[in-house]
Amino acid sequence: MTYETRELLDFIASAPSPCHTVAASAEKLRRAGFEELELGGAWQLSRGGRYFIRVYGTTLLAFTVGAAGPLRMAAAHTDFPCFRLKPAAGLVREGYGLLNVETYGGLILRSWLDRPLGLAGKVVLRGADAFHPEVRLVDFGRPLVTIPSLAIHMDRAVNKEGALNPQKDMLPLAALFGGEADEDWWMQALAELSGVPAEDILSYELSTYPWEQGCTLGLAEELVSSPRLDNLTSVWACLEGLMAATKDSVPEGVRLVAIFDNEEVGSRTKQGAGSAVLMEVLRRIYAAEDGARLSAALAGGFLLSVDVAHGLHPNHMSKSDPAVRPVLGGGVVIKQAASQAYAGDAEAVAIVRALCEERGIAHQDFVNRSDSRGGSTLGSIASALVPVRTMDVGVPILAMHSARETMGAADETALAELVQAVLE
Repeated sequence: MTYETRELLDFIASAPSPCHTVAASAEKLRRAGFEELELGGAWQLSRGGRYFIRVYGTTLLAFTVGAAGPLRMAAAHTDFPCFRLKPAAGLVREGYGLLNVETYGGLILRSWLDRPLGLAGKVVLRGADAFHPEVRLVDFGRPLVTIPSLAIHMDRAVNKEGALNPQKDMLPLAALFGGEADEDWWMQALAELSGVPAEDILSYELSTYPWEQGCTLGLAEELVSSPRLDNLTSVWACLEGLMAATKDSVPEGVRLVAIFDNEEVGSRTKQGAGSAVLMEVLRRIYAAEDGARLSAALAGGFLLSVDVAHGLHPNHMSKSDPAVRPVLGGGVVIKQAASQAYAGDAEAVAIVRALCEERGIAHQDFVNRSDSRGGSTLGSIASALVPVRTMDVGVPILAMHSARETMGAADETALAELVQAVLE
């Protein structure tokens, strides 16, 4: 197992929710000499400084400030498809304790069946006053629930049809009560798991996550199988690229990495790529200069939007474009779409290709079949609010939005090297 693969899998294991992704990212940045700022606080920025800001606990922006020079940025997202617990989540059916959940993002529902699942996120407690509640990150550290499938003897058509209803078929099993259960059993259980009185819990934001950790596979360990490759591969590469690019000295200009929440549900939230937060942070960074400098920086700037790409599936090759077919292990994918679902223009493509050629970074292209609608990501959304030339890239994976996805191990190294090249 390579260093990059081991570090990536360790990072994924430490990040079972967007809250934990930001916490793990903040710890990496602190160890690299970055100083935390408060979004609502006063900033005293200095040339050569390294800084980061957390936004509502699930988004993070990190940046360095050098002498006058270009603006270079990279962005990814912290969230992933999963099940989120509803308020008052506890249900009881014939002595079974179930959790009432809703889907977050576009899940492949069947991939979540029959797995041991953990719960992680945050629990919010009474604080000093109503406007200052106490927030605790929680990961209960063991598998707690599972979503059992229906036996084939009771659903003979499952291998032909197999449609699943999120409200009916996908409720996690959490407990066996046998007899009568208290109607508040879930809040009591949550209080015990969290080590706090039940009456102190005001709310929670908890997600399921696959308990099994990531691993390598393949005859030469050339493949990686893991939960949350979408999009923690990109978060890790952005952080590693920024730290490598600024390790010895801070480059001229501004180098910034943004890892946003809520991409899987459209990005248009207060901490998403569709918010004003990126432009607000840039305004504050450039506040010491005249306004023309920010305008000039945007006009000459560059944003690398980093999210996973669809790799050619060996069992479903007809689903890919007949000519442009990125494969696992083939390097960074340059993603293009005439619809601008992926941001980028000819100049942006040329920039990324030139950087890859200069650094010897393996790279390949992706487009959708002309008769199918592909996905989208945060690049077009962010660049509409912060008008800067943008290019969408990522590692190719299989089983995107499954509970467990597959990638080529070498592609992560190539991606981190590209981010570093953009930010140096």
